[in-house]
Amino acid sequence: MLSNFTFKNRKIGVLMGGLSAAREVSIQTGEAVYQTLVDRGYKATRIFVDRDVDMALRQSGVEVAFVALSGRYGEDGCIQGMLELMGIPYTGSGVTASALAMNKIKAKEILRLRNLPTPPYYVLHPDDLDNLVSVHGSFGFPAVVKPCSLGSSVGLGVVRNHHELRVACEEAFLFDGTVMVERFINGMEIQVAILNNRALGAVEVIPDTDYYSYKAKTTRGRCEVHLPARLSEVRYRGVLTQALKAHQALGCSGMTTVDMVLSSEGNEYILELNSLPAFTPASLAPKLAHGAGLEFGDLVETILDSAALKSRGEEVDSVQDARAITLNEPEQATAGASGPN
Repeated sequence: MLSNFTFKNRKIGVLMGGLSAAREVSIQTGEAVYQTLVDRGYKATRIFVDRDVDMALRQSGVEVAFVALSGRYGEDGCIQGMLELMGIPYTGSGVTASALAMNKIKAKEILRLRNLPTPPYYVLHPDDLDNLVSVHGSFGFPAVVKPCSLGSSVGLGVVRNHHELRVACEEAFLFDGTVMVERFINGMEIQVAILNNRALGAVEVIPDTDYYSYKAKTTRGRCEVHLPARLSEVRYRGVLTQALKAHQALGCSGMTTVDMVLSSEGNEYILELNSLPAFTPASLAPKLAHGAGLEFGDLVETILDSAALKSRGEEVDSVQDARAITLNEPEQATAGASGPN
């Protein structure tokens, strides 16, 4: 649902760059969003995120933040928490939902609590490398090694024996202090886009390697896509329903994408959820939106219209209302809120 408040006359900061391994992806997304907003008459400015991003936001006078970041510090709740404290409405999910979606292990725990299907897994810490064979035990191969809290498949590897497992784990630990080993599910890879609690559609992804890698996600031409996914009508609706349930289970808002795999045995598995989808030439989220009748400019505006503060479980649509929320005046927060999130 679109907000009644317009940000047309407010200064919008497009947050891009950041400190993660996906910085270049973020810059591509941010530039696309920035140019679209300018072309549509918005007062937009680029904010290149670094350690001094709070100072940059204050000096620029940004009143609304369009978060076009990827990876650690950008989509894990960190920047969202800072924007909450600064009273700047922002796009995407709130602090808790962003943190949960970014942490693959916590996300899986919640999915399992909600009886949503996700592949079996176990968790590794650096000390486990000395006993990796026994820890892995009868888990079997092939398996997928993933850093716990990175996006865009950075540091991910598919392994088929104990040697490959150790090499992949050592590499994953370069990115994160916690690593997840997941059962490899052979089947059709699917991505579903969710926008404002509505499933836009599902696309089938056939990468040029045996899994949807970082290069496949960020480089045009590295994967074959079928939109809509080649599924029966009943199964297609089921995939959309499962993806929407995952989005809601983690408490996400705005736009997300849900990565799934449909096994050859007919089972559906949720792999992970991306709370800030990229908008690069290779990205699937804009294609899914287009398939649902939303041109890219309309998609950007729809996401912008959902910008809000979310820490109190309430959306605040106006900048004046946002500035009125302070820790010392809780009654003003209630009076200034426009309704439930």
